[in-house]
Amino acid sequence: MTAPSDLPPARPGPRAVAWPGVPLLVALALWAYAMRHTDVSRLDDYGLVSALHPTFWAGLAVLTTGFWFTVRDARRPGAWSAAYVLGLLVMERATQAVLYPTPLYAWAWKHEAVIDHLLSAGGLQSADQVGDMAVYDQWPGFFAAQAALQRLLGVDSAAMFMAWWPLVSSLMLLLPLLLIYRTFTEDRRLIWTAVWLFYVANWVGQDYFSPQSVAYALHVGVLAVVLRRFGRSAVRRGRPRQAVWTVVITVMIVAIVISHQLTPGMLAVCLLALCLSRRYRDWVPLVMIVVIFLAWCLTAALPFLSAAMPEMIRSIGDVGANVETGYGATPTGTGAIATSWAARLLSGSVLLLAAVGVLRQPVLRHRARPLLLVAAAPLPMFAASSYGSEMIFRVLLFMLPGAAFFAAAALLPKVRTLAADATAQETGNGRATGPATARRWAIGTWVPLAALLGGTLVFVPAYSGKDRINYFPPQEVALVRQLFDQAPGGSLVVAANRNYPDAYASYGSIDHYWFLDDARSHVDKIVRDPAATLADDMAGVERPARAYFLLTQGQLANSEMNGQLDKAQLDRIRTSVAASPRFRLVAENGAGWLYVLKQSGGAER
Repeated sequence: MTAPSDLPPARPGPRAVAWPGVPLLVALALWAYAMRHTDVSRLDDYGLVSALHPTFWAGLAVLTTGFWFTVRDARRPGAWSAAYVLGLLVMERATQAVLYPTPLYAWAWKHEAVIDHLLSAGGLQSADQVGDMAVYDQWPGFFAAQAALQRLLGVDSAAMFMAWWPLVSSLMLLLPLLLIYRTFTEDRRLIWTAVWLFYVANWVGQDYFSPQSVAYALHVGVLAVVLRRFGRSAVRRGRPRQAVWTVVITVMIVAIVISHQLTPGMLAVCLLALCLSRRYRDWVPLVMIVVIFLAWCLTAALPFLSAAMPEMIRSIGDVGANVETGYGATPTGTGAIATSWAARLLSGSVLLLAAVGVLRQPVLRHRARPLLLVAAAPLPMFAASSYGSEMIFRVLLFMLPGAAFFAAAALLPKVRTLAADATAQETGNGRATGPATARRWAIGTWVPLAALLGGTLVFVPAYSGKDRINYFPPQEVALVRQLFDQAPGGSLVVAANRNYPDAYASYGSIDHYWFLDDARSHVDKIVRDPAATLADDMAGVERPARAYFLLTQGQLANSEMNGQLDKAQLDRIRTSVAASPRFRLVAENGAGWLYVLKQSGGAER
């Protein structure tokens, strides 16, 4: 198979070698300028998209263009392509950490609360002790590792570093991706373009501070080892370190199994798909993941699975649950809808490019068939479970390593075997000159660049278009922390939804009720008569515990943009509570309000 890396390398002059550094430095300079001139204090329904300074978009365009003209030239050292990819990760994954003074995502704050509880409790706990949160104690790998890291760094909370986790978790994927792609090609253009497309298409948002982020990196790492060290050629050569690699993937599999519920299933179907091909008939990795996963499910995770299994069995084959949205999950408003369509457009485009690459590159289709199997293997999981209506996003995520490779192949010149290349040269097809060659050069250069640039720019709204929901300003963090600092054990916190920082703080001693999770009939009752209904819901709390009502900016944004209650309805609830003699205002600021239900009998604090 011919590729630029198969040809004798040319010796470009010093200027030609250093040229790729110019657009890279310009792009980073524009990004740095944009970071200093972007105001995130007033986000609208388009999230970070409309807040970003125009120089950010200019920098991203310069970076993408510079990468394309660098990577397509085989004479350029591969280090320049790596530098551009690192620049992309900085602009994609570090922008939010630089701009926002507090970490994003309510789920990240939830995981921080789990780590704090693990440290304070001193061990794992059961459902009798912490209720539904016990599921995290049944898959404690990530949280135990983070607790150890927190102690090692000497920080009080994971919130000190979790804002940078998207960049860290993305960097963890770089080496295994390179190993996977180098297994099937030596063409640096294809390898680095595939890496670029992988990061651009990975808008799903599972790179935040979560067990999924680490489990996914380990998943890709296991695939890299299996594809490189467990193939037929590796076994035939009798590699002396085969046992070492078996130990390595065993450690990674154990880490995956004890950290996340879904990833072991995805890894199992990928390894099964590989075993069905003649090139990978070593069943050891598949047997290991199945045995270790079953052993964990039948021991540590059994309490959760015993309760959840009936519903999981009923959901098998219910594909509709993966596409329906319903109350509380329907994007509402121009910004939310535009963001949703941007994400769909990006994923659809990459999958379409991958299909084109498979059809257009028969040599790669044969040589990289195992990668094609890995890309297709997660599809059956779409019918296995709805996974909280998120399975469609997880399937896309696990398809990406293979899909990005073939999408990159669609953007690059057609790969030919050595025999086909020799035949083309003999017939003169490889020496065509004139207008036809110029047209082919233009199409092969500018059309792929437009596709690459379009995908890179669309990533921004797909990834950060919901930052109005995901960002909690310092005032909101301060208000919530004031609540948990003063709430006695056994207290109840009532809120519209769980989209606020520290929503799970002290979950071992504080109860929570999010009324938008309740039946729609009860939500309608709250809207009709807010103060009286909420007071009745909160009345069962006895001294010294208290019942608090919390309404914050994050809850309002989540409710409005996901089609729950609109601003007028939420304002009606807050106004009714504020006017009710049964509630007392405890604290308020520009990001929210905190009320306490007055208790009958005795002095009211």
